[in-house]
Amino acid sequence: MQPSVSTTETPSPPASAEPTSPLRIADYRKFWLARFAVVFASTGMVVIIGYQLYDVARSDYGMSIAEASFQLGLLGFAQFLPIFLLTPVAGVIADRFDRRKVAGIAMSVDVLVAIGLALVTEMNLRSLPVLYVFAALHGIARVFVSPSMTAIAPNIVPVKLIPRAIAFNSIAIEAGTIIGPAAFGFLFARHHATPYWIASVLMALAAFSITNIRNLPPVPKEARRDHPVRQIIDGFHFIWKERFLLGCITLDLFAVLLGGATALMPVFARDILHVGPEGLGQMRAATAAGAAIVAVMLSFKPLAKDVGVKMLLSVAAYGAMTVGFGLSRSFVVSLGFLALLGAADMVSVFIRSSLVQLRTPDDKRGRVSAISGLAISASNELGEMQSGIAAALLGATGAVVFGGGAAIVITAIWAWTFPEIRRARTFSPRWELEQ
Repeated sequence: MQPSVSTTETPSPPASAEPTSPLRIADYRKFWLARFAVVFASTGMVVIIGYQLYDVARSDYGMSIAEASFQLGLLGFAQFLPIFLLTPVAGVIADRFDRRKVAGIAMSVDVLVAIGLALVTEMNLRSLPVLYVFAALHGIARVFVSPSMTAIAPNIVPVKLIPRAIAFNSIAIEAGTIIGPAAFGFLFARHHATPYWIASVLMALAAFSITNIRNLPPVPKEARRDHPVRQIIDGFHFIWKERFLLGCITLDLFAVLLGGATALMPVFARDILHVGPEGLGQMRAATAAGAAIVAVMLSFKPLAKDVGVKMLLSVAAYGAMTVGFGLSRSFVVSLGFLALLGAADMVSVFIRSSLVQLRTPDDKRGRVSAISGLAISASNELGEMQSGIAAALLGATGAVVFGGGAAIVITAIWAWTFPEIRRARTFSPRWELEQ
């Protein structure tokens, strides 16, 4: 006679209610804190490095405004080169290994970069070569942070909350971009090394927070079976097939590449508007403030309809506000143009980011995020180089006005070349296009 076996199953605990906001998820709160801290530190460091380099070129090397502006262009190239070379590798690593550890290690490297800059500044060892080297090291750390961080978010929130999570991510980014440059500019004016010391603490906080995320799915074994080179090719092939995604990424790439005014802000702050490093921080913060206001609005009511047309209009508005900033000689008016520029850019960023997250399978998110990040870096850092060269030829005002006009022309060309953008209605996995 066999022993009786109870068929009564232990009742499972009731399922917890679906969260209605990403901020109700503990892991997302850790992610948000890490995102905010790393952007705060990184954007603040970039502003101070740029101002230091321009000031050193003018004061210690006796360069003219045009020559020092060209040095800012070289600084952008120094930051972009490691990003260009390492981005495909960073994307594969984000898909093959624990994304928390990859981001945490990269942030820890940036801690050392910030400490090195603080010591160099404290001991008055600053020079153009030294600043170029540290800018490149900062670029190396950033290239591994971005794809890993971007690919983590969709793993810790439900699919239906991803658009809201992207909006909250944007709030973290823009809040850090507002506070970082403004705070670091204020602190730099009082003690040059203090911003770098604070940056090292913030980077350490970000590394601690991101590595303590718990509920991240393990990396599939299949992710490590394919050859890394094949994985890189697959990432590029995926974007090439998605014409809407390709059009959005390249539109942002070329519009910001030609229309970016960020690199020349030290020129405007020091020699045109005469507001110094504190004013430079406020100028960078104004751009982020406009973007943050739009990000908050999108967190409550994300864009859902006519996303393609809205992207095109936002990029054109970005170019128009760039022209206005270049022509302005009033600090207050310039801040207004920068705020509107940031607001327009936020709409474009939101649409592009939503597409990358919602249209990309999880096993490719690291690579696709890396490629998208490469386009952003190309538009930003190479845009800084382009701005520096243009400023050396046309002057700072001419370079900014030319770039803003070029962004408007690029938008018109892309609207014709990629009709998928004009006809796109929603973020649906199968685009709802007009026939």
